[in-house]
Amino acid sequence: MITFIVSVLLLVAGYFLYGKFVDRFFGSDPSRKTPAYELQDGVDYQPMSTWRVFVIQFLNIAGLGPIFGAIMGAAYGPAAYIWIVVGCIFAGAVHDFFAGMMSLRNSGANMPDITARYLGKGMKTVMNVVVGFLLLAVGVSFVTGPADLMQNLTGLNKEVWLYIIFAYYLLATLLPIDKIIGTIYPFMGAALLFMAVGVGVMLIAGDITGAHEMIELTPATLKNWHFDPADNILVPMLFIVVSCGAISGFHSTQSPLMARCLKNEKHARPVFYGAMIAEGIVAMVWATAAIAYFGGPEGLNDAMQNHGLTPAIAVDQICKSWLGQVGAVIAVVGVVVCPITSGDTAFRSLRLTLADFFKSDQKPIAKRLMISIPIFIVAFFCCKMNFSTVWNYVGIGNQLLATLVLWTGAAYLITRSKPHWMCSIPATFLTFVCVSYFLMAPFKNGGLHLEPVIAYAAGISVALALLVFCIIKAGKKSL
Repeated sequence: MITFIVSVLLLVAGYFLYGKFVDRFFGSDPSRKTPAYELQDGVDYQPMSTWRVFVIQFLNIAGLGPIFGAIMGAAYGPAAYIWIVVGCIFAGAVHDFFAGMMSLRNSGANMPDITARYLGKGMKTVMNVVVGFLLLAVGVSFVTGPADLMQNLTGLNKEVWLYIIFAYYLLATLLPIDKIIGTIYPFMGAALLFMAVGVGVMLIAGDITGAHEMIELTPATLKNWHFDPADNILVPMLFIVVSCGAISGFHSTQSPLMARCLKNEKHARPVFYGAMIAEGIVAMVWATAAIAYFGGPEGLNDAMQNHGLTPAIAVDQICKSWLGQVGAVIAVVGVVVCPITSGDTAFRSLRLTLADFFKSDQKPIAKRLMISIPIFIVAFFCCKMNFSTVWNYVGIGNQLLATLVLWTGAAYLITRSKPHWMCSIPATFLTFVCVSYFLMAPFKNGGLHLEPVIAYAAGISVALALLVFCIIKAGKKSL
């Protein structure tokens, strides 16, 4: 219990201490006019109340990411706790805050345009490809997943559910952001938070009564518990599996959506940094719950390896067991509805990214349709394909995007003649993670399956080379 409570307290302290430092260091200015007012169009640029913006941001970046990813990461053991806490405070929340603030300072621009401004025009093409693929993959995955679950729950054909979910996505993508997303998200956010709080309370109560035991983080437990350690090496695999809850490049595609709705820069810390901390707490709850409920890392791995346990089944079992009938309902809402709250904004972000690329004004609905319809045609056919092969690349694509955004943040600070370490240090670490993962991971997971020593050497070399380049650029700027 000590590890769990200390981890949650550290995340909260991170918001009030490091989050405040990051905000002041960046230089948030309450007197600046935000894009929500400067470019208000009643569609994408629309001022909304801060609490509503926070809830939308939280659901945009969360969905089931901090639940499923944390449960899968828990298979590696308590080491996942370290990554969730340290990664969330010093990498993920910084990443989300800079993505949001850089968008605020650039008229609500999406990341490809921001990257082009601070890393060079050549990087815009790279970012457009990475962002476009990731958003399409996330959107499609969050259609097929809920459709499969709804077919199992209702017996209604999956094809019918695909049409229903796509119809909702199309409306959420086309209509003004405050009409659907701004209206239903508070209820979905309440369900996700209630589920996390309820599980967290039962987790502590069960440890006190002896119903289950929380594994503490000690030197003895700090090892790779995964049932297949040969193909799931702790470093770097853990840092790819646990993205949402620690750091996720997908978040940088969502922060600009809320940068276009934020009324004042003084709210940037609670919305961007704070939503990520909230997601980290949710991830901590579920990683700990998965280990405790199944009797430790060994039990969790045994259930995954020998009994077909998936994150969705784990959520269902834990909620029903610990929260009763209410938990059963919440589990359905969480496992079915929460992915949709990330899928709809993934498609909306893809529309805006393509609109920026083609320089298409999105105020007329006809122009929104011109971009949205081709997106959904492609997405619908992707749902007919075996998407598992493509999805293997999503994890590494997610962290690759986060790496690029952090390097963009470092470049932004250099242009402002400020020290870049706040972004360059986590960017360097993630560069090592991405390079070593790509070289070391099995073919089925999108890697080249080379020897770890080769992957580590290459990862360290590339990461340090980019850091040295960043230091040199900063030095030239200061002259």
